[in-house]
Amino acid sequence: QVELVESGGGLVQPGGSLRLSCAASGFVFRWYALSWYRQAPGNERELVATINYSGSSTNYKDSVKGRFTISRDNAKSTMYLQMNSLKPEATAVYFCTVLVGQSGYWGKGTLVTVSS
Repeated sequence: QVELVESGGGLVQPGGSLRLSCAASGFVFRWYALSWYRQAPGNERELVATINYSGSSTNYKDSVKGRFTISRDNAKSTMYLQMNSLKPEATAVYFCTVLVGQSGYWGKGTLVTVSS
């Protein structure tokens, strides 16, 4: 079965960096686009970044452009989100997701807290 496991979250000061990972299994990783979403307390889940199957094309939420980088290693079935110059408003649970056929799959998320 499809499984997505996020890791790398934690507490970081404003201006700091974190690298999130999403380890995938249960499907042919290199065939599918993947995305990172986040959900802050009291807010709806929002799309942060998307990467195509090969990693040659990426898209970002406007507010993270130039600071976040999405990437993938198809040999390791793992996707990443490098987050630099973090702001307090980035505090949220970050999820990775994939659409396989007509079914969407989500990980359980990893908490990122940006605070001094």
